Amino acid sequence: MSAYRSDFLNTLNERGFIHQLSDARGLDALFMTETVSAYIGFDCTAPSLHAGSLVQIMLLYWLQQTGHRPIALMGGGTSMIGDPSGKDESRNMLNIEDIEQNKAGIRKVFSKFLDFGDGSGDAVMPDNAEWLLNLNYVEFLRDYGKNFSVNQMLARDSVKNRLGREQHLSFLEFNYMIFQAYDFVELNKRYNCRLQLGGSDQWGNIVSGIDLGRRSGTEQLYAITTPLLASSSGAKMGKTAEGAVWLEEDMLSAYDYWQYWRNCEDADTVRFLKLFTSLSLEEIARLEALGGSEINEVKKILATQATAMVHGQEAADNAAETARKTFEEGTLAATLPLIKISRDRLKAGVGVLTLIVEAGLAKSNGEARRHIKGGAIRINDLSISDDSTVVDQSYIDGEGMIKLSMGKKRHIVVLPQ
Repeated sequence: MSAYRSDFLNTLNERGFIHQLSDARGLDALFMTETVSAYIGFDCTAPSLHAGSLVQIMLLYWLQQTGHRPIALMGGGTSMIGDPSGKDESRNMLNIEDIEQNKAGIRKVFSKFLDFGDGSGDAVMPDNAEWLLNLNYVEFLRDYGKNFSVNQMLARDSVKNRLGREQHLSFLEFNYMIFQAYDFVELNKRYNCRLQLGGSDQWGNIVSGIDLGRRSGTEQLYAITTPLLASSSGAKMGKTAEGAVWLEEDMLSAYDYWQYWRNCEDADTVRFLKLFTSLSLEEIARLEALGGSEINEVKKILATQATAMVHGQEAADNAAETARKTFEEGTLAATLPLIKISRDRLKAGVGVLTLIVEAGLAKSNGEARRHIKGGAIRINDLSISDDSTVVDQSYIDGEGMIKLSMGKKRHIVVLPQ
């Protein structure tokens, strides 16, 4: 359908979120007649989420903004198994303590985008461990196993791709799609959940849930998937050469997060404004018309708006001002990311490779050495060409600190203590 009557589907369509719909007309009619509960599942495999999850988070954001109820399902149970979708190998097994700690970090991320509570449109965050860990396996197989075709399961892309590459797929992972399908049915019972949202790699698993619901006598269930997102050059969203773009201040500063969006490719700017900010489409159209030499100003707006959604408006404005002072005025802004180092260590001297790694500008001495050979490393704006350089107290500038830079965009303050 090119246009929808419901606010939610219209919003998703106009902002570029929709890839697949299981029943466009039926779902549109449902959103026109009642408050719809819809869910996305997030396994608790890391202490936070990164920018690669933002498309899914924004789906739930717009669901709530248009008057419906988001369900952010935590995969406390399925995190013990591992989703084979898009994976080349099995996940490492997590214990319950790690999963609970990760879940707490993920909830902090969602609290920035969703309003939780007991109202009809308030978000909820159940955990599938509530029902999966209490299943009697024999009873579960008897009641639900008959509804799954092994032939169809083997045909799912998540399974077929692994088998086609002759990579190990454990029976544990093979069960993942069964549990995901059961989650949909269970959420329908508990929350009247009618819709599952997810990336296009989840289509087969979601459809399995719809089919299980039909065979189990639930109301009609629905699916929406989003395109798998990459930059115009094909780079995967949420990853950089330095690592994941985390949505948590303790794991990635607001300044570095701002820089991630500021450095997006020109061709992605308008698309990212639609997907990752709450700016109106009218305002985005105005910015799109600027183009040309003003594209960098539009990127700054993208960076500030996207950062405000994760870190708050004040942190976003501070990051923008830090960038302006650093790049336009050439001054060292006080809000740059910093690391602390003892004066005793500096007195003895710290190898530049060690300092680069500790500052998070490289993951290893080898990577740091490559940055130096490529001419990317500067200390106090002076290029470093010798990877045996020892940084000591003589490098402390008049402001009592050391400025460590990689390229034109990344700067770290080294603060002697």
